[in-house]
Amino acid sequence: MGFGSITSHIDVAQVVLYAFWLFFFGLILYLRYEDQREGYPLENEKGPTNRAIFYPPPDKTYLLRDGSTTTSNKPDRANLDFAKTSWFIGDPVTPKGDPMTAGMGSGSYADRADVPDVTFDDHLRIVPTRVAPEFGVQAPDDDPRGFDVYGSDDEVAGKVVDLWVDRAEFVIRYFEVEVPGGRRVLLPTLFASVAPRGRRVNVDSIRADQVAGVPALKNPDQVTRLEEDKIVGYYGAGYLYSTAERAEPIL
Repeated sequence: MGFGSITSHIDVAQVVLYAFWLFFFGLILYLRYEDQREGYPLENEKGPTNRAIFYPPPDKTYLLRDGSTTTSNKPDRANLDFAKTSWFIGDPVTPKGDPMTAGMGSGSYADRADVPDVTFDDHLRIVPTRVAPEFGVQAPDDDPRGFDVYGSDDEVAGKVVDLWVDRAEFVIRYFEVEVPGGRRVLLPTLFASVAPRGRRVNVDSIRADQVAGVPALKNPDQVTRLEEDKIVGYYGAGYLYSTAERAEPIL
């Protein structure tokens, strides 16, 4: 037997190689088992189904920072109202009613907790500058407050009256827009482009008349996580549902 041999047919390198194969196979099984904690059981139009390789693991309870708990394997939102485009399982569906608020397609949103996000020191994280006057726009950047907001149809939707800032990351998250009639809605900065020379803020996802339909806030000086997702989902839905032409195939 040579150096490192255990028997005439087995040596240390061979044992280590087989041990690695077994470990790696076990790791794959473990990861495939654990990744089913979110998004399972699988669902189709007829209800829950599970065609996974392994059955989902038992629910795991997570302790959150505020002392509350949440569990994995939560079911999807049950308030979806849609119609099938054909009788095949898995084929596209189309929302019923107003597609802008249906929460489907490009307007999908997560069913997050209906509570405001907070900073490390438990202050409200996203607030308007009227609540946090220490925040503002540093010169030479242009302050968009007072700028007109234009929709994708190049019509005036309203006017920017305030800015909502993120106290944790020191960025502007939303423009507060006052629409005709005095109602105020939030416009995510990622869906807007500021044109200082024209003193305007452009929104290309929705029409001007649709800005007034942005989901409302329960509290005019704070926004909850669920409200944030609904607002972003509304603007996202506009890329597919704001006009009939956008809902049609490109080809």
